[in-house]
Amino acid sequence: MQLNRRSVVAGLAGIALLPVRANTAEKQAETIIIATGSPGGVYYPYGQGLAALLTKDVGVTFAAQATQGPSQNVRLVDQRDATIGMTTMGVALAGWNGTDWAAGTKHRSMRALFPMYDTPFQFAAPKRLHLGSPGGFAGKRIGAGPKAATGGVYFPEMFKTLDIPALFRYGAWQELFEHTASGDLDGMAVTLAAPSPELTALDAKEPLDFLQFSPEQIAQIRARFPELSPSVIPAGAYPSLQADYHTLGLYNFAIINRDAADDLAYRIVKAVFEHHDEMVAIHPAAKETLAPNLDRDTFLPLHPGAGRYYREAGIAIPGNLLDTTN
Repeated sequence: MQLNRRSVVAGLAGIALLPVRANTAEKQAETIIIATGSPGGVYYPYGQGLAALLTKDVGVTFAAQATQGPSQNVRLVDQRDATIGMTTMGVALAGWNGTDWAAGTKHRSMRALFPMYDTPFQFAAPKRLHLGSPGGFAGKRIGAGPKAATGGVYFPEMFKTLDIPALFRYGAWQELFEHTASGDLDGMAVTLAAPSPELTALDAKEPLDFLQFSPEQIAQIRARFPELSPSVIPAGAYPSLQADYHTLGLYNFAIINRDAADDLAYRIVKAVFEHHDEMVAIHPAAKETLAPNLDRDTFLPLHPGAGRYYREAGIAIPGNLLDTTN
């Protein structure tokens, strides 16, 4: 899976960051940047609410910054242009190993902070097109989110694996949903927590077919991307979804620069888990923001400050997640 480096660099240059010192040895007077995602996705409102909660509870100013999503967030955290970021574990794995979108650069300054939620891959098209299955996307214009986000990384390679020549279009989620509603796009390939309010609104305007891969296709995709896991969206989650929707997904994690103070990381994790109801009020996806879901992390070392909280909470930490370098 090879993401065009020029497009990623251009995307990085095109998004202004809030002024903040690169040094993540935080001082009280500094604003701590949380790298999120594009408006219309889940990361952005989740991050805005998280910033407000942490500012109130931790006593340091936090600010959510719009970005192109997971791969950019890994870069920003690794380069200390943001202290905290949001990413899927598949994108983080490529960044850690320097493969695929990371193009040989190992991003080893990120550390796991807390689990966020599962991201099911969702494929939908207007019923009037009668596409039937993801194979019907061949030759169609499909909105896939920001270029450097999860969909931009995975969807082209997934469809290449299945020999389905879809024409992916990239941009902010909100704009892509609008283009689908107007008929400028033929469907959506979505990496948002379900049910996505934006996909629900589109389904209300334009009844949708939710297109499922066959078991054989899922096996092909997982052979190529073993970090993907089965995911199910229950019937009724969307107006047009009449049966359980079987797909694949990735877990999302908050990451932090390894140089962040241990006490800061501890207080962030403590605030998130001890204000669970407030997190769910921020976004329904946060119902899965639970300490036991730490087990969805299979490779990324924990920040020692975060590890302190999990030990106090009685959550077992696998040996391979212990950070011995910080």
